[in-house]
Amino acid sequence: MPELPDIQLYLGALEPRVVGRQLLRVRLFSPFLLRSVEPPLASAHGKRVVGLERIGKRVVFALEDQLFLVVHLMIAGRFRYFDPPATEAKPGGKIGLAAFDFEHATLVLTEAGSKRRASLHVVQGREALAAHDPGGIDPLSASLDDFERALKRENHTVKRTLTDPRVFSGIGNAYSDEILHRARLSPLKWTVRLAGEEVATLHRATREVLVEWIDRLKVQTGDAFPHKVTAFRPEMAVHGRYRAPCPVCGAPVQRIAYAANEANYCARCQTDGKVLADRSLSRLMKDDFPRTLEDWEAIRRK
Repeated sequence: MPELPDIQLYLGALEPRVVGRQLLRVRLFSPFLLRSVEPPLASAHGKRVVGLERIGKRVVFALEDQLFLVVHLMIAGRFRYFDPPATEAKPGGKIGLAAFDFEHATLVLTEAGSKRRASLHVVQGREALAAHDPGGIDPLSASLDDFERALKRENHTVKRTLTDPRVFSGIGNAYSDEILHRARLSPLKWTVRLAGEEVATLHRATREVLVEWIDRLKVQTGDAFPHKVTAFRPEMAVHGRYRAPCPVCGAPVQRIAYAANEANYCARCQTDGKVLADRSLSRLMKDDFPRTLEDWEAIRRK
C-alpha cells in the first residue's frame, strides 16, 4: 500500500502536471471504484484543478467550487501518467479503473490483482472532506508530547499503533517496520510499557525514516512521473527482507505473520536476540518453538 512517502512522491509529481489544468472528464472503467452518489462524478467535468492534498494515505484533487476528488489507492492502486493524452478506449489495460482526461495528458488509475479495493469519492465542501480523515496526527510535524499522547492513548502493540490511521497519518506496514528497526524496538512491545527515552527515540526515528525516504524517492524519480511505486525496495533495512542480513548487525531478518500482514524485524537489534512467535507457528510447534536466533540457525542446519 502506498504510504506517506509514496503519496508525497505522487503529489510532488502531479503538482506541476495537473494543478491549474482543466479536468475535461473522468472515464470510469470499473463500477466498483466510485463509492459516492452525490454530487455526481459528472460535476467534476470541466472544472480546473486548484490544488492537491493528502489525507492519510488518500490523494485529494481540489477542484473549483469546493469540489474534491478523493482517491484511496489501498494496496494495489497506482497512478500512470500519459503525455500526450491516452485516447484508447481503456488505457491501463485490464487493470485500468479510471482515466482523468486533461487537454495535455491523461492520468490513469490502475489496480493490480483481482480484488477491487481502491476507491474514488466525489465530495462537495470542506466539511464533507473532513469526514474522510481518519483523525491520525501528522507524524512529520507532531511534537514529542503530542506523539506520546497519541501513542499511549490505547494499549496496543507499537506496530499496530503506528499503522493505525486513527493514531498516525500515513504510516503503514512497510515504513513501520523501518521505523521500529531504526528505533531498535520490538514490534510487539506494548505502547503503555514504553519508557520516556524509548518514546523519544521512536518519535525521532519516525520523522527521520519518513523524511529520508521522501528525499530518497524524490532523488530516484527526478523529474519523471513515478511509475514504480512499491512497498519493497532493496535499500530498506528489514521490510520485505526476510532472511537477508540486517544492515546494522548482519543477523538474518525475521518475520511474524498476522492477519493479512507481516512484521519484519531484526532479533539482535530489536528483541535482544529473541525470535518472536506468531500464533499459528507457535501453536503448531508448541514447546519446540525456537526462542533465539541460535536455535533457529541450529534447526536450519539440520
